[in-house]
Amino acid sequence: MYQFIICFIAGIGAGLGTGFAGMSAAAVISPMLITFLGLPAYEAVGIALASDVLASAVSAYTYGKNKNLDIKNGLVMMAAVLIFTLFGSFIASLVPNTAMGSFSVFMTLLLGIKFIVRPVMTTKEAMAAVSAGKRIIQSVISGTIVGFICGFIGAGGGMMMLLILTSILGYELKTAVGTSVFIMTFTAFTGAVSHFAIGGMPNLWCLLFCVASTLLWARIAAMFANKASAVTLNRATGVVLAVLGGAILIVNWVK
Repeated sequence: MYQFIICFIAGIGAGLGTGFAGMSAAAVISPMLITFLGLPAYEAVGIALASDVLASAVSAYTYGKNKNLDIKNGLVMMAAVLIFTLFGSFIASLVPNTAMGSFSVFMTLLLGIKFIVRPVMTTKEAMAAVSAGKRIIQSVISGTIVGFICGFIGAGGGMMMLLILTSILGYELKTAVGTSVFIMTFTAFTGAVSHFAIGGMPNLWCLLFCVASTLLWARIAAMFANKASAVTLNRATGVVLAVLGGAILIVNWVK
């Protein structure tokens, strides 16, 4: 019962973060499973990535159904992310171990505050004004940056994508989140398969509970997000990110 409660609560945080802001479930589920259930870090990350796959997929479907998804540029960015994640991981293996793992947690908290204080009010009309060629170049460059940071630090992919899509590429918030979860579906699947192939199957009950809970809450969050106004979505996204960032900091401190 205790195991179910922890996985369900972790899934709530991960699902809301994914559905509202394209946040990786690993940022929430991993520290929860490690701290409260004593799972090995590698196994916990594998479960989190597996939870990410369906949650991101159902969120991407919901955003796409509401025409808030840029598949063409998303595929370009995803290719760059996957390639440079490998490159970043290789570079990271050559340098001394650093305490950069908390980077994504602080980013989550700060990004949440940013959406509350300075909401993204870009319109789809403004997005459409950017030429297709320029957008593809921007997607390649952005994917390169996100992938390298993701591989080098080992976290922060979802948050980095959301920040770059809204602040640098000038995406409207709903389209930014939709495109982010679309990319995360494939990157999470790649990560989950590699984790299970190397480390073997994880605790089956934890896996099922986390996947089910994350999927449920991601669907609920994505449905709400696509119906909300830009102002409401910015505030909701900001609150979710700020609360999750603060909660993860507390969990890490307890650990």
